[in-house]
Amino acid sequence: MKILVTGFDPFGGETTNPAIEAVKQLPDKIAGADIVKLEVPTEFNRCAEVVRAAILAEQPDVVLSIGQAGGRAALTPELVAINLNDGRIPDNAGQQPVDQPIQPAGAAAYFTQLPIKAMVRAIQTAGLPGQVSTTAGTYVCNHLMYQVQYLRATEFPTLRAGFMHIPFLPSQVTDKPNMPSLSLVDDVRGITAAIAAIVTE
Repeated sequence: MKILVTGFDPFGGETTNPAIEAVKQLPDKIAGADIVKLEVPTEFNRCAEVVRAAILAEQPDVVLSIGQAGGRAALTPELVAINLNDGRIPDNAGQQPVDQPIQPAGAAAYFTQLPIKAMVRAIQTAGLPGQVSTTAGTYVCNHLMYQVQYLRATEFPTLRAGFMHIPFLPSQVTDKPNMPSLSLVDDVRGITAAIAAIVTE
């Protein structure tokens, strides 16, 4: 089995993004599966173009995208992506769509094919906070999750795909009182446990 794991670059004025930092530190093999790591831009549309090119090149069985969700205290696999771009802030290319469909001909929403409850159990078994999330937001994270599902529906029918949000790093909350965070080491442990659950379920 081959799993493509993507992580976003820093955005929103931050100098780091735990998503790509954690992805870079993942093992090259997890539960026997080959792990391919990919940095993606925090940009509407272009992030999906980069992932599509990687799918064509690598032919993975699974795509798991990782994104930062500041304010969340747990690793949260996402259940569903919705067909909506609505940027709270501009992306890294300065784009800030408001109430725009991602794919005018696409479904209103797509559900993940990944075993997210098993992923959460594996994260919790590793001694880390894990919860199922039913909203990936309306920013670039949801955009990428939706676009990969749209690619699955239109081009790659055997692909399984999903998304997981992770909290801020401790270094990102030094000026954000009472904001939860999780260490990079724990991010890597949690993502690794979640991927192992994907492989074995």
